[in-house]
Amino acid sequence: MHVTLVHVRVRLENVDDFIAATRANHLASINEPGNRRFDVLQAPDDPARFILYEAYASAADAAAHKETAHYFAWREAVGGMMVEPRRGEPMNGLFPA
Repeated sequence: MHVTLVHVRVRLENVDDFIAATRANHLASINEPGNRRFDVLQAPDDPARFILYEAYASAADAAAHKETAHYFAWREAVGGMMVEPRRGEPMNGLFPA
C-alpha cells in the first residue's frame, strides 16, 4: 500500500475554510479507484496544524489522485491559506495489507 502523510499548517483565521475545502476533497477522494483511506487529522494542541493520511493501493493510484478535478480544486482553494508549503512524507503501508 502506498501511503503519504501530508503535513499542513494553515493560518489560524483560515482553519474553518481549510476544513471545508478539505472535507470536499476527502469525500471525492474516498470514491477513487485504488483509494484505501483518506483521513484528515487535526492536532489537538494546534488547530492550524493538520495531517492528511492518504492511502492508495499503488503508487499509480496515488499519482492518479493528483490528476483529479477535486484535487486541483482543493489545491487552488487552500494554497493561499498555508503558512508554509505542505510537505508530503511517503510511507509504505504494511498493515492492514
